[in-house]
Amino acid sequence: MRYDFEEKRIADEIRKRKAERILLQLPEGMKKEAFDIVETIKKNCKVDVIVSGSGSWGGCDLAVEEARRLKADLLIHFGHAEFVKVDFPVLYVELHSELDAIGLLRKNLEKLDIKKIGLVGSIQYINQFEKIKEYLESKRKEVLIPKKKGFAAYDGHVIGCEYNSLKTIENEVDGFLVIGNKFHSLGAALMCVDKKVYLLNEQSNNLELMNGERDRVIKQRAIAIDKVKSAKKIGIVVDKKVGQYNMNVAEKLKNELEKIGKEVIVIIVNEFNPSLMNFYNVDAFINTACPRISIEDYGRYDKPIINSREASVVVGKRKWEELLEKGLIGFA
Repeated sequence: MRYDFEEKRIADEIRKRKAERILLQLPEGMKKEAFDIVETIKKNCKVDVIVSGSGSWGGCDLAVEEARRLKADLLIHFGHAEFVKVDFPVLYVELHSELDAIGLLRKNLEKLDIKKIGLVGSIQYINQFEKIKEYLESKRKEVLIPKKKGFAAYDGHVIGCEYNSLKTIENEVDGFLVIGNKFHSLGAALMCVDKKVYLLNEQSNNLELMNGERDRVIKQRAIAIDKVKSAKKIGIVVDKKVGQYNMNVAEKLKNELEKIGKEVIVIIVNEFNPSLMNFYNVDAFINTACPRISIEDYGRYDKPIINSREASVVVGKRKWEELLEKGLIGFA
């Protein structure tokens, strides 16, 4: 897979800001590129470059505290669009993919068993949407790109916790085509549970139907919610990340859970990880940080974990069927 690292724009921004020290933040799959990126930057600019080794899971996960501690002049965040406003200079490098999406789609077109298509994808493929739309329409498909909504930066843009734009065209399409990876396509499938959702997968060079994976996750979430309902001692987890910090949600949930007889503690973490299992006497956890942790990382934990939206079923504010109907499974 090849991506545009926007070397000239990075160099121009460093010079414009007269930055002397910068911190690079790379998503997990791009950390292998760190040496080459650092070398390129230092070749173009006289600047001290430090690389963050912390996890980088989205535009909500900015290494601002690290940058301040290092007295950096600029944080360069790769792989995501702006998600939250912060009081620190950040340059976002979106890493647009150089994938031949139309060539890959051409090889798999016969598998795309829907006529009216909602076209969405992750930030890396946004710049190819219009060409993909034109190609599909030339094959007698009807294509809608939903207008951006919520945290999305562009029309058709989806991120881990933001798929609300799909709901705006759900009744106008037969299904969705997601350009990206399984993470984003599963989110789309969970948002629109009555529609076919296809993934054009750059990693496998294949077109994949996500409905089976969606059904598996829905069953997993129903079981997890039931386990939390029967739990006596519950830990509500708050993450310190700048775009995931939700102490107000945690405090509200604590009050609601205590009203139905639960014992509750609030736990604050630097990053959500299995060390939470060291709270041996906690029966279950509610995650107020990235809602997808409760899905993608569920198998890493020995105790049930749900997110704050799913917790509304536990406290009796919503029914399970409402989560399904409104596409709220797995989202905060």
